[in-house]
Amino acid sequence: MNASVAIQSLPEAANDEELIRIVDEVIDYIKSTGLNYYVGPFETAIEGDYDELMDIVKECQHIAVRAGAPSVAAYVKVTYRPEGDVLTIEKKVTKHHQ
Repeated sequence: MNASVAIQSLPEAANDEELIRIVDEVIDYIKSTGLNYYVGPFETAIEGDYDELMDIVKECQHIAVRAGAPSVAAYVKVTYRPEGDVLTIEKKVTKHHQ
């Protein structure tokens, strides 16, 4: 696992309920990838291969638009180590959730 990303999807929506529905569809897509992920209150972290993660980030925008958002913005953070492993989600947060 040479990369991790954190993505905050910000679809345009008429109200909070619609916003949550669209973001939930994006999260459902992330879950469907089979990769390790962690949903937080502001963003979702995903671990895997760099190229695969970049494709997922791109598809998240398409998912939001197909779900009804007229536009979508995203904040994306990337950690990439081409010659080794990055710190895992578990190593970063497990001690804080026990």
